[in-house]
Amino acid sequence: MPQLSSPRVCIIGAGIAGITSGKNLQDQGINFTILEATTTFGGTWRYEPRVGVYENGLPVFSSMYKHLRTNLPKPTMELSGFPIPDDVPSFPTWEVYYKYLQRYVQYFQLEKYMQFQHYVTRVSRVNGVWRVRHKYLPTGDEIENEFDYVIVGTGHFNQPNRPVVNGEHLFKGNVIHSHDYREPDSYRGRKVLSVGAGPSGLDITLDIATVADTIYHSHHSPMNFRTQFPPNYVKKPDIKEYNETGVLFVDGTYADVDDVIYCTGYLFNFSFLDQSAGLNISAKSVMPLHKFMVNINEPTLIIVGLIEKACLAKALEAQARYTAALVKGKFSLPSKEDMMKEWQRRADACTERGLTHGKLHYLAEKEDEYYEELSQESGIDRVPPVIYKIRQTDTQAKIDNLYTYRNYVYEIIDDNTFLRRLEGDTEAH
Repeated sequence: MPQLSSPRVCIIGAGIAGITSGKNLQDQGINFTILEATTTFGGTWRYEPRVGVYENGLPVFSSMYKHLRTNLPKPTMELSGFPIPDDVPSFPTWEVYYKYLQRYVQYFQLEKYMQFQHYVTRVSRVNGVWRVRHKYLPTGDEIENEFDYVIVGTGHFNQPNRPVVNGEHLFKGNVIHSHDYREPDSYRGRKVLSVGAGPSGLDITLDIATVADTIYHSHHSPMNFRTQFPPNYVKKPDIKEYNETGVLFVDGTYADVDDVIYCTGYLFNFSFLDQSAGLNISAKSVMPLHKFMVNINEPTLIIVGLIEKACLAKALEAQARYTAALVKGKFSLPSKEDMMKEWQRRADACTERGLTHGKLHYLAEKEDEYYEELSQESGIDRVPPVIYKIRQTDTQAKIDNLYTYRNYVYEIIDDNTFLRRLEGDTEAH
């Protein structure tokens, strides 16, 4: 890639991916513009009580719910150069963490780069530059600018993945996706079915269990949860079909239910990237990407945050550091041929394990190895191994008890070592 002395850089989205990308570009002395569709920054960490669409027709992107606390401990959520205050709990509420992000933006003076209510509608590669078309929502004016680099930081937690189930149209009750879940009070005394056992599925199920008459929980997770669930909790297998008043499950059992909440994850949505971007985009995968983020066919397009099964704040920030170093010219990418070979090895490894290409974006047990790869290739500061070690320990704590895993405090001793203790205890384990 040619080295530009003053590259024009566009960041799409002002969530964690966008603000950490901006901060790291600023560290390198590179100017940039952040285009954000909503009225402020913070992405999914900003609670929005409304659901559906705003008055201007823009969809509500945030999936935040009222009682959310982080499901990863404080050391894995901290951004470089800006410590989380000591008095913040080990697993803060969304509100506390959002205030931390607000202070981060203020401290690094990032808001001056942001253009709010600018909704990106198309990104095209034309004559060696990126043309970014965006609509200023208050007036409807369409604007087009040219950039040398585009960093996509729009996340992947705003396009609900709604399963198609036989007979759902017959059901007289309420059906929503967890994207539109906000608080449990409306489910008080009702029979509720939650579907899915990912992080939000487990969290929302326990939230609703505090008020529901019965909470049926349909999932096929292989995890052996040891939690002692409350008496009104009933585990169920996958749904076979609906009728007017309830659900028949694949094991032949039936339950009358008033409400259904699909906690079934999200689909990728990069509809603003046109074919000239050179990516193969589906609902669950974006290909081919070098190091899970650099568009191999057009490497001045980088997608930050397109990963799962990781300490996302740390992983996104590492990607942002890598991206800023790349834009600055501090390292050179491998050849296109070599990047494709590496990507193909990852894709083949997925196929050999019987996994879909959607799993290409999972770091999982390779998270720490990924941080080492980024550092080795680019020379950036490495996310220390202790971060992945904390995630491993925290995962086991969740399996042991979903009600108590947030009672642990994690203290980093050095790059490889941490102490864990129960909140209020002075003895570490």
